[in-house]
Amino acid sequence: MNQSWKSLKQSRLSLEAQARVQARAKAELEALTLKALRQGLELTQLEVGRALDMTQSELSRVESRNDHLTSTLRRYVQALGGTLEITAVFGARRVKLTDA
Repeated sequence: MNQSWKSLKQSRLSLEAQARVQARAKAELEALTLKALRQGLELTQLEVGRALDMTQSELSRVESRNDHLTSTLRRYVQALGGTLEITAVFGARRVKLTDA
């Protein structure tokens, strides 16, 4: 018998278990370092450094920092082709922070 993943998942996992799995997967997707994000996009430090007008060693230092300015993160994400969004989480409430 061929079952779809959706029907198999629904028959095997309770709604609570499905919610836990989904939350865990979402958390793992959201927890990336700058280096892992760049590597996932298959870009080198040299390529991203050129887009940021930085040397490879400067970019390496940016990637290894634990604390970043928002402007640095914005430039880095834009160099990767993305847009930076910052969200504050208060329990189940999510608030997108803006600069305006």
